[in-house]
Amino acid sequence: MLDSLATLPEFIDLAIVGAGPHALTLVTHLLQKKKSMRGRFLAFDPSGTWMNRWDRQFAALEIPHLRSPAVHQPDPNPHALRTFAASRPNALVPPYDLPGTQLFRDFCQETIRLWQLADCVYPAQVVRVEPFKDGSRSRFRLHLVDGQTIIARRVVIANGGSVPNVPEWVGQISTSYPPDRLLHSHQVDLRESRLQGDRILIVGGGLTSGHLALGAVERGAQVLLMSRREVYGKLFDADPGWIGPKYLKGFWAEPDLYTRWQMIQSARNGGSMTPTVLTELRRLEREGKIVFYEQCGVSQAKWGDEGWQIDCDNSAVHECIHHQPIDRIWVATGSQLDARNHPLLQDVLAAHPIEVVNGLPVIDEHLRWQGCELFIMGGLAALRVGPAARNLSGARAASDRIVPALTKSTIASING
Repeated sequence: MLDSLATLPEFIDLAIVGAGPHALTLVTHLLQKKKSMRGRFLAFDPSGTWMNRWDRQFAALEIPHLRSPAVHQPDPNPHALRTFAASRPNALVPPYDLPGTQLFRDFCQETIRLWQLADCVYPAQVVRVEPFKDGSRSRFRLHLVDGQTIIARRVVIANGGSVPNVPEWVGQISTSYPPDRLLHSHQVDLRESRLQGDRILIVGGGLTSGHLALGAVERGAQVLLMSRREVYGKLFDADPGWIGPKYLKGFWAEPDLYTRWQMIQSARNGGSMTPTVLTELRRLEREGKIVFYEQCGVSQAKWGDEGWQIDCDNSAVHECIHHQPIDRIWVATGSQLDARNHPLLQDVLAAHPIEVVNGLPVIDEHLRWQGCELFIMGGLAALRVGPAARNLSGARAASDRIVPALTKSTIASING
């Protein structure tokens, strides 16, 4: 964290919005290519520290290990995490060397220490990115939540950019209910939950649902797991072929961006659980602690004296849960990416309108917004990076595209 909150400069060469794994990956790759960039960039995060939200989310859901193999991590050296883990071999989960959560956390802290990045995160939330002209030069004015502003020559949006996906029926609930009785998964902290004897409906069939279900059962709850499709197991979010040229060659060769978008959806194929988690859930199902409601969704929910009353939209397939009182509903229906709804891109879109394909912006090969020096990382960059854009491997792939544009004058925009 910066030594003094009063040290916000008036101008910075590069402003990075976010301080998670994508931002950290970008910074280490940037410094590896151009050491003189040190002191010329700042990352912005309300916590003032790297990896804060990532660490909190993993802790809140009690996730034991990552889904990505050890080669995918923020340091430019692909073997750095394996080397770091040499004295802790049990912290890599076989057979694909998936890093344990604590190992990954410790490794990231070591990476921050080695690259001397602790004082590169300014403790404030960016609430607006305003492009403007300074003579012939394009600049950005970043507005912080505390009212301060800073001018940046270049900006990287690396804060995920997704908003919680809330099912339509949630907005149609006509009865008032206690706020803690219906939560999106990002609001749930298993460590603080008292659930003994509760009956919990978890909506969604992805890995987050699985972690929530395991944590709830461990705390003495009965879980009803409802998914619009059959819950299925898959080791990784997307096939490893999407990380290299095996599949990406055809993806990049596809000129129609709507077809690319469809390829992204097909590759990710909605939510899935790791085989390990799914096996454990099926064991708990046999023990009567979890009931699966697959190919089923909520059509209506009402809160009453006995809790939630749920109408299912597919009662012809199985017994409806209409007569089962539910104490809590956790909605684990993921997030949605749409550049048109991203709060930090509104002014950018107005000043520099670009094509948006089903929510994804059409950016150049360096992940740069057309007409200005703003770059995008994470899921919003998927039309260029591919289906793994939001993953740790996507952070490296995005860095490989952005860093040359930040370090080579021949690639810099004419507005630079």
